[in-house]
Amino acid sequence: MPLLVVGSVALDSVETPTDRRDNVLGGSAVFFSYAASYFTTVRLVGVVGEDWPDAHTQLLRQRSIDTEGLQVVPGKKTFRWRGKYLPNMNDRETLEVHLNVFGEFQPKLPDSYRACRYLFLANGSPRLQMSVLDQVPVPRLAVADTMDLWIREEREDLMRLLRRIDGLVLNDSEARLLTDEENLVRAGHLVRGMGPKFVVIKKGEHGAMFFSEHETYVLPAYPTEYVVDPTGAGDSFAGGMMGYLAARDDFSPKTLKESMAYGILVASFTVEDFSLNRLQRMERSDIDIRMEEYQRMLSF
Repeated sequence: MPLLVVGSVALDSVETPTDRRDNVLGGSAVFFSYAASYFTTVRLVGVVGEDWPDAHTQLLRQRSIDTEGLQVVPGKKTFRWRGKYLPNMNDRETLEVHLNVFGEFQPKLPDSYRACRYLFLANGSPRLQMSVLDQVPVPRLAVADTMDLWIREEREDLMRLLRRIDGLVLNDSEARLLTDEENLVRAGHLVRGMGPKFVVIKKGEHGAMFFSEHETYVLPAYPTEYVVDPTGAGDSFAGGMMGYLAARDDFSPKTLKESMAYGILVASFTVEDFSLNRLQRMERSDIDIRMEEYQRMLSF
């Protein structure tokens, strides 16, 4: 089944303890789309300025990502982010953020996108996310991401969003902030009580936790030896997870657990190079090989 994603499209400048890259392809919708494209067709909605290289659009189209929903605003600049990772590669400092066209983004879905049954609302204002929900009348599965900014500054709107979606993806610090609860197991259940049918808490190098009415579990990260750039790992995780669910057109407990594993594995590839460089060198068969290794790792 086609998968619709709405989110940021960006040009990133990334500095790590050993290297740096300037003006590389980034953004939540970009990482999500590319990861999901290994499982299903993806329709992307985002906005860029006239400084956006057409080569980036062509790169997405080569993965059969539908970019009809990518708006180009003449005379404006693309969203830009610059950050620096600390030596542990888990913590980072945001050095510059220029929202540019993304700060004024009002998504308008092409008519062909509105019938999509699988929808992912990548990180963005909850008001923007709800405006997308208003344009997709009958999604079979609607999942959203969020961040600390919206939890602090648009909490009321976020709470309204949570009552309208099926699933929420957030990281461990965001779950604690949203619930004022340090214990992640309690935090996960508290978030689920706010509306979503299931909640996924990302824990970076420690994997991810899943919460639903009927089960709670933790899946570990794949043991990646060389972490080059963690940017986009969380969005790649969500893309792998949602891509697998849309491809199967099923979100039974077994399929949800499989989708979590695939999300973890796609993210493990993303961190092995800057931007989409590692994913560009990857085939679906590479994911399946790593899945076999992952399953053996979890068997005892």
